[in-house]
Amino acid sequence: MIRDDALAALPVRSALPDLTAALDGPGAAVLVAPPGTGKTTLVPLVLAGLVGGGPARRVVVAEPRRIAARAAARRMAWLLGEQPGVSVGHTVRGERVVGPHTRVEVVTTGVLLQRLQRDQELAGTDVVVLDECHERHLDADTAAAFLWDVRQTLRPELRLVAASATTDAQGWARLLGGAPVVEAAGVSHPVDVVWAPPTRPVRPPHGMRVDPELLAHVASVVRRALAERTGDVLCFLPGVGEIARVAGQLGSLPGIDVLQVHGRAPAAVQDAVLSPGERRRVVLATSVAESSLTVPGVRVVVDSGLAREPRVDHARGLSGLATVRASRAAGAQRAGRAGREAPGAVYRCWAQAEDTRLPAFPAPEIKVADLTAFALQAACWGDPDASGLALLDPPPAGAMAAAREVLTAVGAVEVTGRATRRGTRLARLGVHPRLGRALLDSPDGGAETVALLSEEVPREYGDDLAAALRRARRGGDAYAGRWAAEVRRLRGVSGAGSRPAASGKRAPAGAGPALDHGGEERAVGEVAALAFPERVARLDGGSYLMASGTRVELAEGSALRGVPWIVVAVADRPAGKGHGRVRLGAAVREDVARSAAASLLTERDEVRWADGDVVARRVERLGAVELAVRPPADADPELVRSALLDGLTREGLGLLRWTEQARLLRQRLAFLRARLGKPWPDVSDEALLASVDAWLEPELSRARRRADLGRIDAGQALARLLPWAGGEAARLDELAPERIAVPSGSRVRVDYTDPEQPVLAVKLQEMFGLRQTPEVAGTPLLVHLLSPAGRPAAVTADLASFWRDGYRAVRSELRGRYPKHPWPEDPATAEPTRLTTARLKR
Repeated sequence: MIRDDALAALPVRSALPDLTAALDGPGAAVLVAPPGTGKTTLVPLVLAGLVGGGPARRVVVAEPRRIAARAAARRMAWLLGEQPGVSVGHTVRGERVVGPHTRVEVVTTGVLLQRLQRDQELAGTDVVVLDECHERHLDADTAAAFLWDVRQTLRPELRLVAASATTDAQGWARLLGGAPVVEAAGVSHPVDVVWAPPTRPVRPPHGMRVDPELLAHVASVVRRALAERTGDVLCFLPGVGEIARVAGQLGSLPGIDVLQVHGRAPAAVQDAVLSPGERRRVVLATSVAESSLTVPGVRVVVDSGLAREPRVDHARGLSGLATVRASRAAGAQRAGRAGREAPGAVYRCWAQAEDTRLPAFPAPEIKVADLTAFALQAACWGDPDASGLALLDPPPAGAMAAAREVLTAVGAVEVTGRATRRGTRLARLGVHPRLGRALLDSPDGGAETVALLSEEVPREYGDDLAAALRRARRGGDAYAGRWAAEVRRLRGVSGAGSRPAASGKRAPAGAGPALDHGGEERAVGEVAALAFPERVARLDGGSYLMASGTRVELAEGSALRGVPWIVVAVADRPAGKGHGRVRLGAAVREDVARSAAASLLTERDEVRWADGDVVARRVERLGAVELAVRPPADADPELVRSALLDGLTREGLGLLRWTEQARLLRQRLAFLRARLGKPWPDVSDEALLASVDAWLEPELSRARRRADLGRIDAGQALARLLPWAGGEAARLDELAPERIAVPSGSRVRVDYTDPEQPVLAVKLQEMFGLRQTPEVAGTPLLVHLLSPAGRPAAVTADLASFWRDGYRAVRSELRGRYPKHPWPEDPATAEPTRLTTARLKR
């Protein structure tokens, strides 16, 4: 019997006329309705004609999470007075509860994507409702884009509803071709905000880590809320591990049930949470309870302020979930849970001053997540770069390029980006393409290991994948039950068998035959290596070096410590460290690592400049991991040449043989370049290293080591740079002579060390009678006038001025010190000389 009273109490009823009019007209609508208004339960029933007397239609409702899909289907069946699977059913991965007369089917967005890839027209479906669009899960965004494409090209009669508690309504409306926005008012009660920050500073979250001090504080705030308020308490925490820790700290509370709700919770616990309790309850939940689920009886919310979001560390080749500060929008959603049925309160475990610094909205998954599965979905859809898809946010180019590399490596896409037949098969397996590759290519089918890797493994299972598999086989917890169901599903969709048992032990139902420990470890390692070939790693000192080049460490006490080779399935990066930490891995033999990562296997000569000379070796590598090293028979001359150039760049051109003449030639050329420019060559270190081909060949090509460089005459090589073609080279001695004649008859060397101002150092008496300063290439020389002892007495670039104004002071100072040398009154008219006065008289 239909529960009319419960249906009549749902506030979304007021928006139904506008919604049905929008679907009968444009055919698409954006429905904005607060939690608890009935958008997830009443709207599908009305659209299907199960209540309200409308036309009979088949409606598919897509939810972002399995727990929400099951809960929504059960709630709708209850409103109709039926059992699930009659008029309303659900389909999630590994579980299908529908019947021949089912008109409303609630599915996860992942299941909807699989269905669209198999049947783009969605034959037999009249309306699709995409629920909780504001969460911006990647599967939901992708499904919306595919559905709009179907409506535009294949089935214009397919009706679409984007439903959300709070969302970018106008953005979704534009995405759906200008669809009307229909809003439903909710019944909300006032919610008091209590700011309850920790009394002592706590460390911010990093990776999957949450400061235990914060969790202890959250538990204390829950106790405070129980003492200060009435009603059930809903506490938001980022993940399963944090829920378990807070539950342990709360312990046994007299007269109070402590329930844990998350995607991995047993069905019985989920049912208990979604039904009114006989005793007061504390419900510890992940963000699944923000909007997807309604928990009755809640009057108080305790918000840790944390959430989990996917992140990719492209530099280290690691991806997974990361703990982040929850957005202000999420905080509003969580607080609203306290005012659903009556006035309530929210205790926020952070300072009010921090609130304005929080992000406004959660990051869309398409901006931060691993896009490999998305890229495969787009390729199978026929739009490899996703440029033609109606998406609120375009996928980042770098993330898409990384995704295409993975898909190419597993044979899922062609060079053009189009999906191969293998890629289409991988897309329909319902697991990440990496895991799909392992499922199809592993010798025993790999279903057990792939099932283990397709969902987060409980921390208490440890970091050894093989040991975790044995624990899942033993059963006894909710995770093991889901694992066994997923094993059966994977075997069904892949047609994979199982390696025969090597021991006589029985395995849990659906899990397949058991293996002995050695065979089990080999099988697990093979599957994991096929899924993550770039993460095979060899022990190197106290850590492991992965083929990708990233270093990882094992936790103290890990059963994998000391194993020569492992494959890393899950890793994160500890705060303040550049290397990763293995969260889940498996031992693997070297031959398996070589086979799984065959595309990364190379053998080549490596010639480099190291320790001041050329070092040549033939190296066999698996990515960044060195497997074997031996001397090369004959190193590639080009590699040797490149190493020598690297040596010259690092240590300088001083590695060549620079005679005095070579140094002087370089200085003269530098002067002419500075004074006259082209065609005189640039002989700076940078320019010479950049133009090696023009001046240092063929000597460089004949060199093999540092000593050979030291035998190259740099002056002879530099001469090749002179502007011979235009004839200017012949003017070198005219424009920048090595020596110039001075009045005494001496030929004095010009110092070109400073290309802006060459220097002529000459004894003062040898310049008598010269009124004009000597020049080179039109540039006056800076004349260092020396005493008879060769020490600078004066410096001038204007001899005439010096003879007139400066000479008297120099004469007065030096005349008594050097009486044997001539010091005439008028140096401008005196005879120049290299001799003393006595010798002049002879």
